[in-house]
Amino acid sequence: MGREELGSLAMFLIVAEERSFTRAAAKLGVSQSALSHSMRRLEGKLGLRLLTRTTRSVAPTEAGERLIETLGPALEDIDVRIASLTALRDRPAGTVRITTSGHAAGTILWPAIDRLTKEYPDIQVELNIESGLTDIVAERFDAGVRLGERLEQDMIAVKIGPPLRMATVGVPDYFARRGLPGAPHELAGHACINLRMARGSIYAWEFEKDGRALKVKVDGQLVLNDVDLILAAALAGHGIAHLVEDRVTALLEQGRLVRVLDDWCEPFDGYYLYYPSRRQPSPAFSLLLNALRYKG
Repeated sequence: MGREELGSLAMFLIVAEERSFTRAAAKLGVSQSALSHSMRRLEGKLGLRLLTRTTRSVAPTEAGERLIETLGPALEDIDVRIASLTALRDRPAGTVRITTSGHAAGTILWPAIDRLTKEYPDIQVELNIESGLTDIVAERFDAGVRLGERLEQDMIAVKIGPPLRMATVGVPDYFARRGLPGAPHELAGHACINLRMARGSIYAWEFEKDGRALKVKVDGQLVLNDVDLILAAALAGHGIAHLVEDRVTALLEQGRLVRVLDDWCEPFDGYYLYYPSRRQPSPAFSLLLNALRYKG
């Protein structure tokens, strides 16, 4: 295959990703007719039908799917190698894309990114904040952030934050009316504010004491998918919330919230930045990684 087809292969990946000639053409900055012609020419060169076209959508054929599996890692490697050329510049440059939770973004990532981007103006950082787990290879992120207990085996993981604790909390008035739970199983008699996870499941509250771990399914009027809303609901007296400790420390000190089951909330492994072991980090990524590395 000649070098002139390399551009068509890159275009094919965009079409397959967008499942639409209209969206792909807009993303590439070319006309739909030019893009369609390029795809037909590529299919003719390969002697294979790569795309199934309907009036509403475009989808890869079996041959197209196999080509995607071949091209993805190859183009990713090209991107990394091109990014590595920035090491030859006087100032490091490049884009780093990271998927993370909102809590990790605010408490760990942003302080480091704030400093780094001011010091290196040619470095760009994109944060994608999600509550669910993301396939960083498929979505072409440079790295992701997860708790240590949820790391995948084929990833390089670097600790970027201290251990964390959960805090089970409610307002004083609620506990004055309903009493204090003395053990996790007693939460069954209380109004609890549930968290709906990104994939649709409801988070089971996790506790541990003296090596004994428990997961407790709680009940209540409210099921929310935003931690800030859960905290607001708890402050409004709707029931008990189970949140990361640092979100409620100031409120506990002010007496606006009361903590229960403290002895059942032992520290657990905190956040790690993880990335594929086969990927060669770019200079921009290496700078960010060093800025985030936990030294405690």
